[in-house]
Amino acid sequence: MRANRILALVGLVALGLILAYGLKLAYSPQPSLLQGQIEAREYNVSSKVPGRVEQVLVRRGDRVAEGDLLFAIHSPELDAKLMQAEGGRDAAKAKQSEADNGARRQEIMAAKEQWLKAQAAATLAKTTYNRVENLFNEGVAARQKRDEAFTQWQAAKYTEQAALAMYQMAQEGARVELKAAAAGNARMAEGAVKEVSAIMQDSQMRAPKTGEISDVLLQAGELAPSGFPIVSLIDMQDAWAVFQVREDQLKGFKKGQKIQLNIPALEQDIEFTVSHISVMGEFATWRSTESGHDFDMRTFEVELRPSQPISDLRVGMSVLLRGE
Repeated sequence: MRANRILALVGLVALGLILAYGLKLAYSPQPSLLQGQIEAREYNVSSKVPGRVEQVLVRRGDRVAEGDLLFAIHSPELDAKLMQAEGGRDAAKAKQSEADNGARRQEIMAAKEQWLKAQAAATLAKTTYNRVENLFNEGVAARQKRDEAFTQWQAAKYTEQAALAMYQMAQEGARVELKAAAAGNARMAEGAVKEVSAIMQDSQMRAPKTGEISDVLLQAGELAPSGFPIVSLIDMQDAWAVFQVREDQLKGFKKGQKIQLNIPALEQDIEFTVSHISVMGEFATWRSTESGHDFDMRTFEVELRPSQPISDLRVGMSVLLRGE
């Protein structure tokens, strides 16, 4: 009997201790736990040139370096525009060369011959007039004859002056204004070629950053609209952790503050630095713990960046912050 009483007493003491420990745990403040996730910079690579995808050189999961060729777009319409622009450029440059070089040697020689011809005609007309003038003074020729000879001499003289002006103009070449206009047209045509060439360069798209291909949305042979993303690239070197923090917990975060976060997938505690706290809150749609308040709490987005690169980090991994 005595042994049974002792055992019962020991059982009651043990039960009391267990109840006391349970009550202590129930009324002791529990450490808070905030859960966030990893995000990273994503680039959607598209082409300004609409056309058919000629080739895609990457697949999901491929690692690419900045400048690596990702895909190419073929556009026959753009090839035709380039041909037109190059033709306009060649024509404008030919006009500029013509204005700069002036008349050809043969044209200058022809203008000179026309002037000499007009000069000879004017000399002959003057000689003829002098003869008719002498006959008129002697009373042999009529006044009408003398007037006709004088008019022909004057006309021949003006023709000589016009031929001389044409000869001098051929020697001088094009006017300064005409040369400037030709040069301007040549520059404008060259700009059109460069514009089309720049657009064509966008048909050969290269990686804007070093990273990993996360998605390929179109394959070779498919039509690609202008601006439609064909390849998505994620740069894990530009990764950060995002938390949705309730406003009553926001006081625990300061910009520039260093915080130890746990990444369960990597089984590591890693130092992060608070880089951004949103200036505008939103009504909470998810709460990591009960707030204990009878009014709606707002949440604020908090971003933290790792103090050093993290190996094997992936977008979407959970990040935990344990409080006191």
